[in-house]
Amino acid sequence: MNVRPAIVADADAIAEVHVRSWQAAYRGQIPDDHLDSLSIERRASVWKEMLGREMPDAGAFVLEDGGGILGFAHVSPSRDADAPASTGELTAIYLAPDRRGRGGGRLLIDIAITSLRAAGFRRVTLWVLDSNAAARRFYERAGWMADGGVKTDDRGSFALVELRYTRAL
Repeated sequence: MNVRPAIVADADAIAEVHVRSWQAAYRGQIPDDHLDSLSIERRASVWKEMLGREMPDAGAFVLEDGGGILGFAHVSPSRDADAPASTGELTAIYLAPDRRGRGGGRLLIDIAITSLRAAGFRRVTLWVLDSNAAARRFYERAGWMADGGVKTDDRGSFALVELRYTRAL
């Protein structure tokens, strides 16, 4: 397995991992009709736009094996209003559903942390669904801790409650 910076040409593969991962990981936590309505094409459009613009202190990384993209991570300065400027954020980390538990997630976290540290950040945060026990265990094993931050993402017909995790860099 290899991790490298993502490029615009990776957008379609990243979108497929993103959508398939949501559909597998969040089944039973997010309504099925929402998960079933997720569009790889719409997500690819978002990723093409994100990867195509210059964003200081932000970036995406892909995990590949044999040329195929198996996962990705994205980092940026923290989007939280209460965060000091020295705080970065792991905004996304996803693996193809059949690739979990093989060390790829750890590789992605390691490169994300290395990237944020090199950009001068001293802390990093991420947001995780409060109901996603598997992800929370994964982060805790990697040295992350819940810091008491909670937010609710109102999606109209349902709401997502997220917990903030943090760690020093």
